[in-house]
Amino acid sequence: MKSKNIPKTDSIQQLADFWDTHDLTDFEDELEEVDEPVFELSARLFVPLAPGELETLNTLAQSRRMSPENLIREWVVERIGDFSN
Repeated sequence: MKSKNIPKTDSIQQLADFWDTHDLTDFEDELEEVDEPVFELSARLFVPLAPGELETLNTLAQSRRMSPENLIREWVVERIGDFSN
């Protein structure tokens, strides 16, 4: 059975699955034009680490119950904040 409303989700996969089985013209009354970007792409940066550094990073991140990527981001944002004050 096809849904009668566009899903309210930020999941690109769920939206893609929905539009794979629905036609845009069936939802014209629900659509609205937007002027600003809907999705913001984040920049990515490759940071080479020695095996021991990566192991320590993983241990620290695990102890904080977060991913190594989020821990590094936290550190970078914190340091950038030091310079903007």
